Amino acid sequence: MLSIENLHIEVSGKKILDGVNLKIEKGVTSIMFGQNGSGKTSLVMAIMGFPEYKITKGKIIFKGKVINDLSIDERARLGIGILLQRPPTVRGVKMRQMIALASKASNKKFDVEKMASKLNMKEFLDRDLNLGFSGGEMKRSELLQLAAQSPDLLLLDEPESGVDLENIALIGDVINKLSGKDKSALIITHTGHILDYVNASRGCVLENKKVQCVGDPHDILNRIRKYGYKGCISCHRKEPEKIKAKN
Repeated sequence: MLSIENLHIEVSGKKILDGVNLKIEKGVTSIMFGQNGSGKTSLVMAIMGFPEYKITKGKIIFKGKVINDLSIDERARLGIGILLQRPPTVRGVKMRQMIALASKASNKKFDVEKMASKLNMKEFLDRDLNLGFSGGEMKRSELLQLAAQSPDLLLLDEPESGVDLENIALIGDVINKLSGKDKSALIITHTGHILDYVNASRGCVLENKKVQCVGDPHDILNRIRKYGYKGCISCHRKEPEKIKAKN
């Protein structure tokens, strides 16, 4: 679904990512852990094509096509969707209008009332987009728009941030329904809370501007809790040596 090869990213002339390699298979939900400021958001913004995240080296390949030079809307039409960590407020545009636009672009039937009811967002449909919404309401608003778009690859930037426990479970359930089978997801988190609610089978850590510690997400989270990020990475690096020694 997605292949990132030796990706270098700069923002305002500052190097943020330095040789990121990552693969996301079709039908797989992947979790990316990382400390605040490690570059997780920069990575998903670069994948989506936000112009301030400048690719200085490397490739982003989506469904076999290099998309480095494509605009945000071109990537969205190819099948990439994003849940922003801090979505903007859009005055004068109702949520219902935005969902209708996303649904029309996908060329798929979408029952807005049904999904809005599931996400407890029916009363927000005729309000200006994100105006006066709480953090959790914004996340559910973003997820409702993603459901209307029906992308093949979901980029979810901290979907549990600012969300209460009851709604984390709800968001997790909807993410599970939108991903899997022929669709994939990359979920960014620094707390790991979302892992209790989504069907993720792959995990990694973004540290020192590169992807580290690829493996089972539950195992990685347990190591982070026990050793911290740097200790987790060090532990993973020692494992191949142990296996070789045993053989």
